[in-house]
Amino acid sequence: MVTLPGLKDLIENISRERNLPRVAVQSAIREALLKGYERYRRAQNLERKQFDDDYFDNFDVQLDVEDEGFRVVATKTIVEAVSNSDHEIALQQVQEMGGDEAQLGQEVVLDVTPDQGEFGRMAAMQTKQVLAQKLRDQQRQMVQEEFQELEGEVLQARVLRFERQSVIMAVRSSLGQPEVEAELPKREQLPNDNYRANATFKVHLKKVSQGQQRGPQLLVSRADAGLVVELFANEVPEIEDEVVRIVAVAREANPPSRHVGPRTKIAVDTLDRDVDPVGACIGARGSRIQVVVNELRGEKIDVIRWSPDPATYIANALSPARVDEVRLMDPETRQTHVLVAEDQLSLAIGKEGQNVRLAAKLTGWKIDIKDKAKYDHAGEDAKFVAARAKYAAELAALEAAEQDEFEDELEEELDEDELDEDREELELEEDEDFDNDDEDLDKSDDK
Repeated sequence: MVTLPGLKDLIENISRERNLPRVAVQSAIREALLKGYERYRRAQNLERKQFDDDYFDNFDVQLDVEDEGFRVVATKTIVEAVSNSDHEIALQQVQEMGGDEAQLGQEVVLDVTPDQGEFGRMAAMQTKQVLAQKLRDQQRQMVQEEFQELEGEVLQARVLRFERQSVIMAVRSSLGQPEVEAELPKREQLPNDNYRANATFKVHLKKVSQGQQRGPQLLVSRADAGLVVELFANEVPEIEDEVVRIVAVAREANPPSRHVGPRTKIAVDTLDRDVDPVGACIGARGSRIQVVVNELRGEKIDVIRWSPDPATYIANALSPARVDEVRLMDPETRQTHVLVAEDQLSLAIGKEGQNVRLAAKLTGWKIDIKDKAKYDHAGEDAKFVAARAKYAAELAALEAAEQDEFEDELEEELDEDELDEDREELELEEDEDFDNDDEDLDKSDDK
């Protein structure tokens, strides 16, 4: 046995520092020692054998934590004549070792541990490198198992450092668990946030990466719409109790212009007639929504009432603008004209079109804001009738072209089938003529 002084303390320290079970640490040490022994054997290869990738599969390491050491064992097959001493052992040798009942083809496990001083510096370095890699792999696996079920939830995060344009943050899954690094990329940051060292934020766990890539495995976001949903769910008991439900969310956390701040529209509804869903989300004197706004560093949030009627829903979505009329011009392509007074135009459109853009995203309709005083009802209707007629004609032409193409393909297939049938008939006739010629030939021979 090769002694490893301090093995027990080493396992305890690694287990505590990396938050890994002792069994996982022991497994990593065993694998690392096995790789070190493999390096030792390759260095001692005086015969210049070719070692395949699976050459050392029959070797294993037995770790003795109490006595602080390890053994290398090999599983060998009993044969009459040995051709490979690493995988085979002679029957006579086994019998000399006391295995009188051994038979050919059986397997035996033998201690092949090198001497204490033979392991070598290179093998020790290989063991150290592999151990570090195995421990990292174990940690990654534990992070995946720990956070996989937390995707989509809000976590408390603390700023650690900055790498390029990303912010590296520390998050934890539950009380008592150590912190794990997470990445907040530039595209997931809020323009109003001040990311300084040790500053704390609530983040949306967007993705837990699989694989063995370097760097943090957790991708968090401050710009995802899911963060707004979770913040409201935490602040509004009616949402957690499913009395009020969030139907849709539209968020523009990083507007295309720096002159426009982040803004969110959220549509809520309830089946309880005694509950005001909008009032429940806003709270008394705005207390509930103010908590969410403060967490998002002053982001504007519009809470609107969802409605099954598209016209009412669209009018609500354009809040705070006052809408006079909503005309659903084409429900099939979801196009609508919204008529407002002249003094409401800029409010309905919003700064650089942000309000109407978010309303369209929230409702799923293409919204055109029109001045009610200048709107020509008959003319706009005529335009849509002509557009629908043109669309119907193009659709009919496309269907006709597809039908013609289908018929041409079908005709070609039928022609090929008829040609195949003619070939089969011709082959049958040739076979019959050939058989008749054979019969006539046989008759002439008989004569």
